[in-house]
Amino acid sequence: MKPLKQMIVMRHDLGMRRGKQIAQGAHASVLALTETGLDNPTIKNWADQGMPKICVRVNSEQELFDIQTQATENGLPVFVVRDEGRTEFNGVVTPTCLAIGPADSDAIDAVTGNLSLL
Repeated sequence: MKPLKQMIVMRHDLGMRRGKQIAQGAHASVLALTETGLDNPTIKNWADQGMPKICVRVNSEQELFDIQTQATENGLPVFVVRDEGRTEFNGVVTPTCLAIGPADSDAIDAVTGNLSLL
């Protein structure tokens, strides 16, 4: 079985508090699970492998969407989180992060391998 992982790509330019970043990353990961379906064999295999996740950062909304495009073009599942602005961002809906995968680790690295760890 190929190694699987999930990559959480977080916008660093927003200056979110650490707790807010953690909550947004959790939203992305859970969204991936619910949208993919818990009965999906990839989800089960990923869970059997310990559900590895890596958090990296981008420095703009454009960079976040560029990563989304590259991942989608490479056939990877991508899930974008848009914060409603209730606690930060003055009520403005703001894309904060995305989850890629769970999917093949090498395929994810082909898209995100140049990004810095969060």
